[in-house]
Amino acid sequence: MSDQPTLEEFRAEATEFLEGRAERRPPVTEFVWGEGSDQISVFDERDRDAEAADAELARSWRRDRYDHGFGWITGPEKFGGRELPAAYEREYLAVEQEFRTPNMGVFTISLGMVAPTILAHAIPEVQDLYLNDLYRGDQVACQLFSEPGSGSDLASLQTRAERDGDEWVLTGQKVWTSGAHLSEIGEILCRTNPDAPKHRGLTAFIIDMRAPGVDIRPLRQMTGSASFNEVFLDEVRIPDTHRLGEVDGGWGVALTTLMNERASIGAGTGGFAGLFSAPRLRATLEHFDCGDDAVLRDRAARLVSDFTVASWNSQRALDAIKAGGLPGPEMSTGKLALSNNLVAYSEWLADVLGPRIQADTGEWGTFAFSKLLLGVPGIRVAGGTDEIMKNIIAERVLGLPKDPGIDSQTPFKDLAVNPLRS
Repeated sequence: MSDQPTLEEFRAEATEFLEGRAERRPPVTEFVWGEGSDQISVFDERDRDAEAADAELARSWRRDRYDHGFGWITGPEKFGGRELPAAYEREYLAVEQEFRTPNMGVFTISLGMVAPTILAHAIPEVQDLYLNDLYRGDQVACQLFSEPGSGSDLASLQTRAERDGDEWVLTGQKVWTSGAHLSEIGEILCRTNPDAPKHRGLTAFIIDMRAPGVDIRPLRQMTGSASFNEVFLDEVRIPDTHRLGEVDGGWGVALTTLMNERASIGAGTGGFAGLFSAPRLRATLEHFDCGDDAVLRDRAARLVSDFTVASWNSQRALDAIKAGGLPGPEMSTGKLALSNNLVAYSEWLADVLGPRIQADTGEWGTFAFSKLLLGVPGIRVAGGTDEIMKNIIAERVLGLPKDPGIDSQTPFKDLAVNPLRS
């Protein structure tokens, strides 16, 4: 763009925008456990009213950002973007980190997964209908893929979409749908051809989450929160214009979403970047009288380095995507790295805190981390299980042979004797 600002000019513009609207955070070097920049919000237990209130704050902030040119910095001008390189978006986010702003977690799926899929696969009419609203925060989108019997084996899903003239009629059930109760629209994958091979009989659509026949029910997690949902669909009607891609071509659309999902979860660090900062880890050790423990110090240093390397690798892949490339199977490394790092962090924290992580002594912040311990297993499943990520990396990145096939008609007792029979 001929009128593209320099990074210095852009940073000054972003700083001016933020200074008029948000409070500056204390410098990270001034970290004090329980004060200043220390915020315990990971896996915090909130009821749905509080969650909706937080989402509304995020929407309001998103609108303000968008209206002042910071809502879709790398996006096409026709959808309200500025068409600036990815470095400008990183610069804005770095500046925003210096200020207290609403949590943007409600947009992780909406902008990290669904919006890129709409941009890649929807007809222009649907792009015009939704992309501006999604990036401005006027609408939020969720992802309806998993079903009670179809999680890691997504292609086996059974929710039906049957054509009726210029409409499709959807019937079935989805589960583990994050943020469905906060969303206006959703991306849904359905079976449209039951006679075709399972990967080839699927079609993707955009669905109105408030349409007649859509029933959203909360799922309570062991953390105490209910951010997941099960969604029942009873003859929900969708216009054919809201189809993404070709009929029975939904698997390719789903791969676009899944790769963006792994990029979003892995590269965005899922909102956990602050947990891995060196000042926080050092302050945690000192606060709990573990500063002289060489083993815990060494593990803390490993956490910082592993998280930093994972962030760099994921950012490299994200930059390639924003430069016009498509997310590839290597994005699974970012998702797997985040899972591994969070497991290592929760184990380190449990050793530092000891019983205080499970017994509420009243000491600020200690017992709150029990929700982190309870929530980490979910990260190992969300966005594809660790086992699936390892298979993708092994087969599609490293080129290793696929797992041996199993004949589903062979009795289990025979498999026990000859497990590699195919």
